[in-house]
Amino acid sequence: MLKCEERMNADVIIINISQLVTLANNSKPRYGKEMEESAIITDAGIAIKGGNIIEINDSKAIGNKYLTSELIDAEGKIATPGFVDCHTHPVFVHTREDEFAMRLQGKSYVEIAKAGGGILSTIQTTRNADEDLLFELAKKRILKMMQLGTTTLEAKSGYGLNTPSELKQLRVIKRLQEELPIDIVPTFLGAHEFPEEYRNNHSGYVELLCKEMIPAVAEQGIAEFCDIFTEAHTFNIEESRQILTCAGEHGLKLKMHCDEIEPIGGAELAAELKCISADHLGSASETGIKALKKAGVIPVLLPATLFSLQSKTYANARLMMDLGLPVAIATDFNPGSCNCDSMQFTMSLACLQMGLTPSSALCAATLNSAYALDRGNQIGSLEAGKKADIVLWDIPGINFIPYHLGSSYVERVLKCGKTIYKAT
Repeated sequence: MLKCEERMNADVIIINISQLVTLANNSKPRYGKEMEESAIITDAGIAIKGGNIIEINDSKAIGNKYLTSELIDAEGKIATPGFVDCHTHPVFVHTREDEFAMRLQGKSYVEIAKAGGGILSTIQTTRNADEDLLFELAKKRILKMMQLGTTTLEAKSGYGLNTPSELKQLRVIKRLQEELPIDIVPTFLGAHEFPEEYRNNHSGYVELLCKEMIPAVAEQGIAEFCDIFTEAHTFNIEESRQILTCAGEHGLKLKMHCDEIEPIGGAELAAELKCISADHLGSASETGIKALKKAGVIPVLLPATLFSLQSKTYANARLMMDLGLPVAIATDFNPGSCNCDSMQFTMSLACLQMGLTPSSALCAATLNSAYALDRGNQIGSLEAGKKADIVLWDIPGINFIPYHLGSSYVERVLKCGKTIYKAT
């Protein structure tokens, strides 16, 4: 053992980790079969300083090398990177469980909308709500996600669909980022749907987005990404190209909801515009998937949404992996089609319904999801220089994460080296 004067200082050290899943990959996502390689270190320790990992080594070496005011004995727990939930819609007022019951009775989307449900009902209540209410409701939801192991999440607007309400949602997201102990990445989704007042004037709403909403969002600096819902029943390819091109010209990074229901060429457009990610992709064509690979676009798959909608088909994750794409997964937490806040359950569905393995699903939920937010150089894996975003699990191994359904075995969550949740 080194003498005290020879030992280095660390803010936190964690020792006695039975298996440390690093997912380190030389500053790039894991492509295709690389997703199966978890890079596990046994009997490991971690040293943390200034919010970042400064060293990973065997437990005894870390304990001998560093002095610290906070020693965490993992007592044989498993350590993984914190979950990166790269697609969520957490800022809304009312939940829509009645629609869930209606779907189970065989009601269609159109029938539910005519009965006063659907996305337009969420839009109306969001427009009417004050910021404090939206903040408190979203805060409660995000704290629950944090307890389930999420240390970074993306949060979209998209339930206002007019300039004041979209900006209001983005201000709420900014406040959540400032006041909560996890990273929240803001995304402008004004092109989520056509609001009722523009139902018969699509070109007018596209003009509003391009001439008023996007410039206002960019001027206020309250969104990092611009997203759009590109489908046959919402924004078509040309409308999507116009809106996303405008967003890019205003300095916003690009994302797309696309080819969820029909293969209308959304994946191809995401490749053309070099979006950071293309999300959903439940019906994407093989041509579209190959275009994503060539353009370096991250495919983000949302199995919990398809599960909630009782879909008989899922995105072709195995084809994407066989073609060498870096697949990511996310919850798609929202009030309508998917009220799922658990990345662990999302991993389970990715394994059971999309053919991922536990190792590839964990990679999709951490490292590759970080790249889907353009943050792969900061988070998503456990290695020196990255943020100390760590989950300690009271489980025998990583296969247990998607294997177990219905409750969480998260023991402790650290964000930038600070414990933000500990099981009691």
